[in-house]
Amino acid sequence: QVQLVESGGGLVQAGGSLRLSCAASGSAFSIKDEGWHRQAPGKQREQVAYITTDGSTGYADSVKGRFTISRDNAKNTMYLQMNSLKPEDTAVYYCNADVVDYGLGRENNYWGQGTQVTVSS
Repeated sequence: QVQLVESGGGLVQAGGSLRLSCAASGSAFSIKDEGWHRQAPGKQREQVAYITTDGSTGYADSVKGRFTISRDNAKNTMYLQMNSLKPEDTAVYYCNADVVDYGLGRENNYWGQGTQVTVSS
């Protein structure tokens, strides 16, 4: 079993920055593609950014130029640097990863528990 744990959320004023982290833990696994999603109250969950095994990245139009996704494979940790935050970025942010779980002998998709980001105007 693999666990994803997000951290780094909080309250920030518009124009400010936050860095989210997503740490994966478990035994005998390797992470493939992963990404960040968010869900605002009353709205559907949407993908914000993704990063592939070879380091390719993609972003939602609403965050391009402001957010940067990265990963530290040695630490099994993914990051989301969020700059120039806007009130409309307020949401619960979730990390998601496709993981090869060698213990289970198959690939699984995992979600973290979410971290709240609130941007005040």
